[in-house]
Amino acid sequence: MSTRAGIVTVAGRPNAGKSTLLNRLVGQHLAITSPKPQSTRDRIVGLRTEGDVQMVILDTPGLLEPQDPLHRAMLGAALAALREADVIVHVVDAARDAVAPLAQLAGLETPPRAPVVLALNKGDLVNDVRRRALAAEHPDAVVMSAKTGHGMPELLAAITAHLPPSPFLYPEDDLSTQHLRFFAREAVREAALEQLDEEVPHAVACEIEEFRESSAPVYIRAVLHVERDSQKRILIGSGGQRIKAIGQAARQRIEVLVGGAVYLDLWVKVLPNWRRNPTALARLGYPLPPDDTK
Repeated sequence: MSTRAGIVTVAGRPNAGKSTLLNRLVGQHLAITSPKPQSTRDRIVGLRTEGDVQMVILDTPGLLEPQDPLHRAMLGAALAALREADVIVHVVDAARDAVAPLAQLAGLETPPRAPVVLALNKGDLVNDVRRRALAAEHPDAVVMSAKTGHGMPELLAAITAHLPPSPFLYPEDDLSTQHLRFFAREAVREAALEQLDEEVPHAVACEIEEFRESSAPVYIRAVLHVERDSQKRILIGSGGQRIKAIGQAARQRIEVLVGGAVYLDLWVKVLPNWRRNPTALARLGYPLPPDDTK
């Protein structure tokens, strides 16, 4: 049987629905989904194998104008994923955003080498007038909804048509190439995002200091880093209630991933100005691009 396989990079503006699309394509909640912008900070890798097609799907941080070193690290991760792609899915919030060229959004001098599939997401929120206008302006685009699943067969067909002939790159039963430790970190951060408002979510990073998968229950010591003492107090909450709620929600997510009981030992520490400190960024998993000279 002839097979197709390749890297499918999902790219677009913040909050276009890229992470929801990854989770839909993989069939499991791997990537953080949040109405808060810039919740995806690094590439998330999901694997979809169906029939004779395997997709290595890369969810990427939203394409934005960098405001600080953390943003530069995020943009660097997105641009690297664009360079590696065999197919790019350009996700646009059809209910809110104008359709700009991907090269323009990414700040590229020339279009990416990989073929681009335009996915007009949130089609369930678009009225008939808008839908007809989009179809006329972008006849090759796929109108879809990552939330409801509408348009997924058409999107999958469009992606598959561009994938190169290739043996499968990973075992058919795998869902990701990333370790459980990575997804545990993301689960804790997602739980924190759900509990926090205003500026604090952007100042929160998670570090897994210990992950004992062989113990029963699985033991995980995680630290939520913030930049100021005032943020630490907010994160802990009155009488420790907020950090307790974050820990409970995160533990439930991680137990689904590991398929068993988890003991989550969760701490909060202040790491001053970590978003602007290249050494701290690298420690937390957000290294600056090698050519970053700012």
